[in-house]
Amino acid sequence: MTLRAIEALKSADVVACEDTRRTRKLLSRYDIHPKRLVSYHEHTEKRRSRELLKLLRSGQSVVLVSDAGTPCISDPGYRLVQEAVEAGVPVVPLPGASAILCALQASGLPTEPFVFLGFLPSKAAARKKFLTGFQQKAETLVCFESPHRILEALSDVEAVLGDRRAALARELTKVHEEILRGSVSSIRDILEGREKILGEITLVIEGAPKGARTASEEAPAALMERLLQAGMSGRDAARVVSDFFGIPRREAYRMAHQAGGGK
Repeated sequence: MTLRAIEALKSADVVACEDTRRTRKLLSRYDIHPKRLVSYHEHTEKRRSRELLKLLRSGQSVVLVSDAGTPCISDPGYRLVQEAVEAGVPVVPLPGASAILCALQASGLPTEPFVFLGFLPSKAAARKKFLTGFQQKAETLVCFESPHRILEALSDVEAVLGDRRAALARELTKVHEEILRGSVSSIRDILEGREKILGEITLVIEGAPKGARTASEEAPAALMERLLQAGMSGRDAARVVSDFFGIPRREAYRMAHQAGGGK
């Protein structure tokens, strides 16, 4: 929280936020009593953006607050900012704590260049297919993940990208802040030993090592060989590998042909 943000909240005509109950706690902490507090979240964003834009056009000031993180970055706000810019209404950013940058700074991994991926897809097949697009990227990868999906996500990261160095930052800037560093598999082992996994999670993953073979070359071929050795037909094995890694079916058939000695 910055002095500039506190002053902006005190002078605002309207404070728009994801959850009015949570934002009231924040405002109360700094003895701020807003003139008007309204909800603004993913389910009301379209309708509320129109209402807030009318207020902005009339000369009123609106401060947008998110529950955790920062507006517009994997949080509501993009639609309102876009419409305000198109309408010629001034948009003023109020910088604060950023989980993306905090996690990157403390990760011990290369900080530039890096790519922010937002939240990983929630479904396993979509997540693997998404990660496949970053198999050979040298940039450090930063993403958000929910506590109830993090174990599955780490397994998919290892399967698709390989057992790279990583850092998992949990509850950054809060009372129970924690940063785990090591390989993807070692971090997963630590979390598997816990009864519960709670909090906001930011995951930082090492980019593809220069000149090294990537998971795109090794993991699918290794799985293909195991399936064929288990007695699965080349056609069925190609379908499984294609679906699991999100690679083209023709590429999986090529691997099956090679693994089968051309048969």
